[in-house]
Amino acid sequence: MTATLTTLATAPAVTAPAVRRAFRFELVKLVSQWRVRILVLVCWLAPALFVIAVAQQSTLPTDTLFGRWMHATAWAGPLVVLGFGGSWALPLVTSVVAGDVFAAEDRLGTWRHLLVAVRSPRRIFAAKALASLLVILVLVAGLAVSSTVGGLLAVGDHPLIGLDGHPLAPSDAAAQVLLAWVCALAPTLALSAIGLLGSVAFGRSPMGLLLPAFVALAMQLGQMLPLPVVVRLALPGYAFLSWNGLFSSPAQTTPLLIGVAVSLIWAVAATVLAQLLFVRRDFTNPTDDTAGRGALVTGALPLLALFASTVGVLAVATPADGSGITRAKVQRSVATAFAHLYRAQTAQLHRPAVTEAQLRATAACTKAGVADGPEGAGNDWRCVVSWHLPGTDGTGQAVYQLDVTADGRYVADGDGPKEVNGYFLVHTPDGDVPNPLWQFDGNVDLLSAS
Repeated sequence: MTATLTTLATAPAVTAPAVRRAFRFELVKLVSQWRVRILVLVCWLAPALFVIAVAQQSTLPTDTLFGRWMHATAWAGPLVVLGFGGSWALPLVTSVVAGDVFAAEDRLGTWRHLLVAVRSPRRIFAAKALASLLVILVLVAGLAVSSTVGGLLAVGDHPLIGLDGHPLAPSDAAAQVLLAWVCALAPTLALSAIGLLGSVAFGRSPMGLLLPAFVALAMQLGQMLPLPVVVRLALPGYAFLSWNGLFSSPAQTTPLLIGVAVSLIWAVAATVLAQLLFVRRDFTNPTDDTAGRGALVTGALPLLALFASTVGVLAVATPADGSGITRAKVQRSVATAFAHLYRAQTAQLHRPAVTEAQLRATAACTKAGVADGPEGAGNDWRCVVSWHLPGTDGTGQAVYQLDVTADGRYVADGDGPKEVNGYFLVHTPDGDVPNPLWQFDGNVDLLSAS
């Protein structure tokens, strides 16, 4: 029996028909698990129910990106769900599916039976990896489709206000929302590959199941710290944040493309390492589940080296410097968003139309305690926006308090005058409506020139 298992474990042939049969077998095993069925049900129903429930409430999740627009358009809902999913839902999905796909065989002691049936460790690895990938894609699709359907049913297909204040037509908003979800697949694949690696490396230990969630939490904490922008870009989860740049005009695509590329490189590297550990395993020893110092060194050190080399490449290849948040960038972003939103307020009040060029909006920003060259994240930014109206000699001014996060996103809170941005409602001939200048979200391009 030992000789037979040794021969099967070293069999190199991996034919397509055999992989397809093994893939179907592994897929059935995954879908038959009660926790996977519950995940499918939750991902395809919960987002729609959440978006519909928020549409019935008087308060909105304004602390979440695009949350303040959930009463205005259906396309805000899937973006809110995407923001939550990148932080919590998708790491959980990858942990439950990919993080347990190999460890389950260790707990049940079924490796010998599986090797006799499939006859190739490489074929087993390919089948399990593909089956977990398909299930994860179905779960991600459920989050996107469910939240979109819920928004269309509860709110309707209306324009979406971008992060620089410009309106996106419903068709453009739909295309950008779809693209944002597609880009989020890259870091999801990276977490899935890390889950495969953890499941192989830790065997029956629960650490394999928890590894994707721990890695995602560490990356999320890292994005909150005042790290240099090249370190931030080198983290495989950056694409969970950089999709924000799709909703500016022009789109901030460079950070997004870097984030997607880094995530895909991590996905390939972690998958290759997982396969390397798996095919080298001694399946003739029932007590060998590959957990140990050797597995840790083989799995972790190459990824750490990949991270360090990515930081070095980005430092040379990109114009990134420091935090990437400077006064010039903040001023330009705030002035641009204000000009777009001022036009929206003008339309609400049925005043004569005005263009951004006619307004000539500018912003002068300071940071508390910094006399010269303010930069970096913080909730102590203060900006005074100035603009001009055609046919008048005076200059209008409005004050904003900014809370800028380390990833470049900020919330501008109006601080007067009251008739411009000091109150959350504006009086119009059609009644009171939300004031677009009271609070707005914005985004600083960390890689743009100052």
